Amino acid sequence: MQGRTNIQQLLVLRKVTRAIAEVLRAQMVDYLATLTPLLRPRTVLGDYVHGSTKEPARKADKAFKELQALYETVAAGKPFHLPRELKPPIEVPVHSLDITPLDYTHETRGAGGSRTVAVRSPLTWVVSYSGFPPARLSELLTARSRSVEDLQQFVLTYLVLHVVVNNQPGVTQILEALHFPLSTAKHPEFGELPITRIGSTISTSRPADDVIIESAQLSGMDAFEEVVNVDDIPRMRDGLKERLLQIVRSEAPELVSA
Repeated sequence: MQGRTNIQQLLVLRKVTRAIAEVLRAQMVDYLATLTPLLRPRTVLGDYVHGSTKEPARKADKAFKELQALYETVAAGKPFHLPRELKPPIEVPVHSLDITPLDYTHETRGAGGSRTVAVRSPLTWVVSYSGFPPARLSELLTARSRSVEDLQQFVLTYLVLHVVVNNQPGVTQILEALHFPLSTAKHPEFGELPITRIGSTISTSRPADDVIIESAQLSGMDAFEEVVNVDDIPRMRDGLKERLLQIVRSEAPELVSA
């Protein structure tokens, strides 16, 4: 976020951010619901996923080998310490996709010292199969008597989604064209587990730490929400339009007005 932001400006930006987030989230949910059949495990992994009917997939062997390699690396490492072995057919009880706003912690530093604040990125969401939210995975990892089976199912489900997305480039391209890019990231608390995210071509950011501290003091909560970078909106581009214009500029530049 460029320039100095005060609390009054922050309140205005927060109102705008929430209105934009509401519209984008609704649009994204509709898109994901339409694309969900292409992101179901058996669409890519075929009969390597347990099911009542045969559903062969063209690249299922390659996709399952990718899944096995990922599982062996992620499951045995911190913080999971799960058995390495993964035998087909695997059980992945999923029906739809869910999205959860991205939250992280930020250590602010001001005149009065440091303060840990929970920050939300309102235009970035974690994508997961229904019933497997990241908050529940966090709970399993911190539980004193956690279920190895439940933890293994969570890890496997996130890995499956990652592999499915990687093997369905058309879905990624569609969402990119609709201004909702898919990406993969690692969260510190989940070790090497790849987490699928969906965002917006409109970004958000944090103001200076002293503004965050003042906001937390006024609200009485160690929490903050990033605000939208409004300047990103007029800079939004249509990818197909730009590609076609580039063709015309290359082949017949006189046909394109300045």
